[in-house]
Amino acid sequence: MAKMCSHLFLLLVLYNLSIQPTNSLSQNKINPIDLNALREIKNQLTDIPSTMTSPHFLSSWNFTSPDPCSSFHGVTCSSTGKVVVLALGTGLTDSPGLAGTLSQSIAKLTELNQLILFAGIVTGPIPPQIGSLKNLRVISLTNNRLNGAIPATIFNLANLHTLDLSHNQLSGSIPATISGLTQLKVLVLGSNRLSGLLPSAFPDQLLHLDLSSNGISGMLPRRLPSALHYLSVAQNHLWGPLNGLELLSDLVYLDLSMNQLSGPIPTSLFRPTLNSMLLQRNNLSGGVPQAPPTIYGSGSVVDLSHNFLTGELNTALIGVETLFLNNNLLTGTVPKEYVDTGSIKTLYLQHNYFTGFPNGTLLDSISICLSYNCMVPPMGLASCPASAGEQLSRPAYQCSAFRKSNGSFD
Repeated sequence: MAKMCSHLFLLLVLYNLSIQPTNSLSQNKINPIDLNALREIKNQLTDIPSTMTSPHFLSSWNFTSPDPCSSFHGVTCSSTGKVVVLALGTGLTDSPGLAGTLSQSIAKLTELNQLILFAGIVTGPIPPQIGSLKNLRVISLTNNRLNGAIPATIFNLANLHTLDLSHNQLSGSIPATISGLTQLKVLVLGSNRLSGLLPSAFPDQLLHLDLSSNGISGMLPRRLPSALHYLSVAQNHLWGPLNGLELLSDLVYLDLSMNQLSGPIPTSLFRPTLNSMLLQRNNLSGGVPQAPPTIYGSGSVVDLSHNFLTGELNTALIGVETLFLNNNLLTGTVPKEYVDTGSIKTLYLQHNYFTGFPNGTLLDSISICLSYNCMVPPMGLASCPASAGEQLSRPAYQCSAFRKSNGSFD
């Protein structure tokens, strides 16, 4: 779901950026320097063999064509014959894409404002010469096998709006100079092999930030861009408190899962406009913050599982559609509102220390897992995932020891 949201968001951005007068060269010839650059680019790429019936992408790049600007797939020119958009590959689901390497001759397309590489098996480094293309607004080179460091020159492109290098094999760190990209709105570097510390600052106007599935370490910055709508740094090596999140009032998607983050969860995150909050598999502690119960809406997900949350569960999350609180240290009786409001569709509470669960008129419409708690009689295996195990309840000695360690006695 996270990947889907990320790609849908990016496709929308690319579409909006591409609404401009294009392919206007029915009578003008392509600039000869640009034509030669395209020839050199093609020489380093090849179509991956496939059984698809439609022509392969590069088959349209016929250099005897009288008008490459209108006949070359993926090429859009200005009225002066300069290439302004280069989209390599089709992006279609039945197309295997391209193989080969990216040519440094891309830098000869001096008026280029969009550079796109669709999914394939293109390998090798990103040519650092791309950093000389001062008009570039979109760089999207995704789902290939690009390796090496991200060229530092890219972070000097003052007009860059979108940078998506996700799902490659890029290594190295993200330079601190990224904060100087004052036009950058979308940054997607997820699913690479990036390491080093998380930069202490990002561009203020950033709307979409995805650094998930890398090896980045350090703490969350004390100040994050207040305009952020989407933030994912899941599956990294981040540690420390949940810094910088209190002022992100426009955030609708947050994924910090699978790190080593610790401390309490800010109360400001418990609001219906934050439709997806994924904080599972960290070292977070404290209780579920007390917040007014509200309806989060269709598709809402809150996952706080596999942490060290303590105390009794309050009613702050009764309006969430899918709620995961399993594998924590929560106690007491689950509030009746969780089974009476009609909002919750999935409720996982297994592997805690709950002692009671209410009856409700809507129980049959909720997928509930309550196994391995301290309830008498035990209940709740019917809707549990396989990972919950087969034990209905905790051993009595565990429940007794936990109550005593928390100051409660039978």
